[in-house]
Amino acid sequence: MKPKTLILRTAGTNCDAELAHAFELAGASAEKVHLNRLVAEPTLLDRFDLLGIPGGFSYGDDIAAGSILAGRLRNRLYAALRAFVDAGKPVIGICNGFQVLVKSGLLPGFELGDTPPRQTLTLTDNANPRFVDRWCGLAAESNSPCIWTRGLNRLPLPIAHGEGRLVAADEVLDQLEQNGQIALRYDPNPNGSMRDIAGVCNPSGAVLGLMPHPERFVDWTQHPHWTRLDDTPDAAPGLTLFANAVRYAADRVAV
Repeated sequence: MKPKTLILRTAGTNCDAELAHAFELAGASAEKVHLNRLVAEPTLLDRFDLLGIPGGFSYGDDIAAGSILAGRLRNRLYAALRAFVDAGKPVIGICNGFQVLVKSGLLPGFELGDTPPRQTLTLTDNANPRFVDRWCGLAAESNSPCIWTRGLNRLPLPIAHGEGRLVAADEVLDQLEQNGQIALRYDPNPNGSMRDIAGVCNPSGAVLGLMPHPERFVDWTQHPHWTRLDDTPDAAPGLTLFANAVRYAADRVAV
């Protein structure tokens, strides 16, 4: 049986179709579910094995990127989301989805108690305060427990954001380093993120938030220089990332 993925969408989400396609290519089924439906029926999450929060501009990114959607998750769905995470089910938040995960308190996820934790990370305006739309180099951290980045080393992925600079207090960044929760770093850094951080996972490695878009590189022909790439393995890096999580979820479903 294929693992089932819930793709959470709301007003302003615009990468849900690409994210669903990536999960389906990786071997899972995917269903796009509107936030209002999930708020009305939080137990709907129990039917799914993976959760994806796509990119876009949820609620127009009014106030700050991802803040309104994050507030709704904190106020209306925290208990259901915490149970999903506690069950070890994979979660990914991409770009706006990453902003939502950190502003809801689900990342870095040092401690998830009965009430939503305080926010300890944020993603704010790029150091060069303009929207950046380009491909960038990334390095996957070998000491990370992240299930999504297993087997990846150096990889290119596209970015498209105006508020992608990760900022946190030094003690929070130190804890991320010590726990191996920094899953991906920029090389070079396109937005001024502290310690070149491009992606962060929770302590178990099952929840990943990242600013680059792996769902936009699930086929080698999506790379602008694909005809000049040498020694390409069977799967493009973005597809490998999703396949890792789908395989992990499938193993759990089979138990």
